[in-house]
Order: sequence, then structure tokens, then C-alpha cells
Amino acid sequence: MDATDQRLVSILRHDGRRSISDMATELGLSRATVRSRIERLEQTGVIIGYTVVLRADTVAQPVRGLAMIEVEGRMLDKVVDALGGFPEIGAVHTTNGRWDIVVELSAESLTDLDAVLRRLRLVPGITASETTLLLATPRSTRARL
Repeated sequence: MDATDQRLVSILRHDGRRSISDMATELGLSRATVRSRIERLEQTGVIIGYTVVLRADTVAQPVRGLAMIEVEGRMLDKVVDALGGFPEIGAVHTTNGRWDIVVELSAESLTDLDAVLRRLRLVPGITASETTLLLATPRSTRARL
């Protein structure tokens, strides 16, 4: 990625729905150039998708936790793909040490969290897990929109 690609990605991070024309004007490039740069970034895997960022208080779940997951052999990619289908999982992190994956979970209730954990343990390739509830977050560097 060159400096122009980095500026383009920054614009898309702030507003993924911004028009190609607006981005072209800001970058001092033609619309065709911006479009081709975005396509190249997508094709090379630099941009892997687009998402919606919601205001935190519209989706806040009262029960939150971290699940540490052990994965069998070479199943890591398949497990990560399977976890992408869980709407209760906010983030998936690969790690080192005893656990292979750490996931951030949220649910409406402890009963709902228990149901998520039961489904999680049925994912092929998961051999063990340990979950810790998050009681409070006195400090975070994540922006609350």
C-alpha cells in the first residue's frame, strides 16, 4: 500500500458508504482511479469487507465475557470461520500459549450466554474452552460512538 492507498483506506474506515466521487475529490484523483484502487485492495485482501458500526448503547448486552478456546490440530481456520456465524461473538483473536483463540462474547442473560457456550462447544475442532465473565470496564481505549 502506498500513501494514497493508506489515505483511501482511512476515508473508508470513517465512512464506508462515502461516494467514489467524494473520495476522488478529496484525494485529487479521478473516479476511475479511486474505483480501481478500491477493487485492487479488495482483490489483494487488504480490504476484506465492510461493516456497520453501531452506537454502543443500541446494542449493549448486559452479560459479557471472554472465552478462551483450544483448537484441534490444523482446524484453526475452520473454527474461526465457524465462529463468524455467531452473532454473540464481537471479536475473535488468535493467540499463543495454552489457548489458540480468545473470543469476546455478549448476551442478554446468563442463560443466553450458557446457550451460546453450549453451541460454541459443538463446533468441530474445538477441544476445550474456558470462559471468564467481564464484570465491569473501568477503562477502555475503544471509542464509544
